[in-house]
Amino acid sequence: MNKKKIIVPLVLLLAVAVYFVVFHKNKNLRYIPENADAVVLIDIKKVTGQYLFSLATNPSHWSGSQSKGKNSGSLKDSGIRIPDFLQIFHIKDTKFSEWYSILELKNSQKFIAFLKKQNFVDKGNNRFQKDQLFIMINGDHCVAGTSDLAFESIQKKLLKASSNSVRDADLFIHNTTGSISFISGQKIQNFSIELHDNEIEIKNNLNSEIPTIIASKLQNENHFLEVELDKENIRNFSRFFNKSMADSSQIEYFKATADLEQVSDTIISYEYDDNFNEVEKKTFQKLTQPNYTLDIKSDDPDNTWKYFQSKKWINSENQFTAIPFQPNQVSRNNDDVVIKSTRTPVSFSPPIKENYILIKNNTLLYSSLKMLSNTEKRIISDIDYVLYGNKSKDYWVKIKAKNGELPLILRW
Repeated sequence: MNKKKIIVPLVLLLAVAVYFVVFHKNKNLRYIPENADAVVLIDIKKVTGQYLFSLATNPSHWSGSQSKGKNSGSLKDSGIRIPDFLQIFHIKDTKFSEWYSILELKNSQKFIAFLKKQNFVDKGNNRFQKDQLFIMINGDHCVAGTSDLAFESIQKKLLKASSNSVRDADLFIHNTTGSISFISGQKIQNFSIELHDNEIEIKNNLNSEIPTIIASKLQNENHFLEVELDKENIRNFSRFFNKSMADSSQIEYFKATADLEQVSDTIISYEYDDNFNEVEKKTFQKLTQPNYTLDIKSDDPDNTWKYFQSKKWINSENQFTAIPFQPNQVSRNNDDVVIKSTRTPVSFSPPIKENYILIKNNTLLYSSLKMLSNTEKRIISDIDYVLYGNKSKDYWVKIKAKNGELPLILRW
């Protein structure tokens, strides 16, 4: 038999197999509720391809990766049907910290065994919890979330509905590792997520020059926190706390500089001796607190000051009580309201006339993160800085990791 007649169809079959395994994706998104106002999509096949390429080009990690897989259990063999796009959503009018996802199961009993192996606690009624991750199993589906408050409504609207609305992945993601999308009625605003060797970038304009401009201006800054925001950015961020605060206070500009310091805190308690005499007892603990200077500019500083007073944020000693880290002093100067911590003075860095938030890593930060798992602490300790930037309609976030021998996808 002619060898060419055998090789050609084999090559074609291999090409078809590679296409369906690597490139072909089911773009039907069935598990995003109608009342979702934010959606995160992760392209699982793209992430897998990126992981395999990084693994192939870093042979020093091969043995470590294999041993880790044996000890922790393989997600592929957990009973979950791995989707082409992982769908994570936030429901309107719920807490910002509440995010959910629905996965299909191939074998629910196998998945329960996997959860127990991962030290999830069985809460009864097919519900499991580990730290701040909650799982509910419903037939051949599971709902995962950072909370379980919406489990019942998700179960009724998505898992019991006879016909769920199906969305197309192209509405949210365009050939990137992932995406974050904000939904308002029929309007969808998409932000791409790109995973690089030492950083993660999130932006809505792939051609934006914001990263280069802002990063170059801030390259010599060493403070823990640097912030400079205009009125529009203040309004956007205030939505997470108080929707009316930005408009009511008439703030036009905000700048902040902060550093971290470890201080000793004295706790006084009382005990009684054998003769029932009261004895004072002092204990000491180390606390991490910020030293800061905040500058708030307003087109009507008198009204801003009155607004703060109406909220009872300024006491009789001119301390700004809305900031829990005391002591501080608040004062007015022309168009400015300035708030300064008084323990250790912090000087302002020169303004760069850009909208940005820069958070640099600091070892003192770890002591206040006791509620996080060891894995989460390890990831945070590996971050160098987080930088947000905005110019006009372009928004961008960079999570920069410390340089390491391995790319992020193998480290995290």
